[in-house]
Amino acid sequence: MPAGVTWSQYLSFTAAAMLSMLTGSQVVHQYYKPLQDLHNYINDELKNFPDHVQANIRKELKEEGVLK
Repeated sequence: MPAGVTWSQYLSFTAAAMLSMLTGSQVVHQYYKPLQDLHNYINDELKNFPDHVQANIRKELKEEGVLK
């Protein structure tokens, strides 16, 4: 094993790191709610494209459920 640790130490560290990572990401999503206003950012960026391209992208995003 790496650095001379036992399998049990290695697996317990790996499990603790994974649990910490998953918990941290969940806390960020609950507190900051990063996807709540995603449609506003998409609409702002779509304004930079020509009208026919905007229509195609909006149609695809609506089919995928990203835009309302």
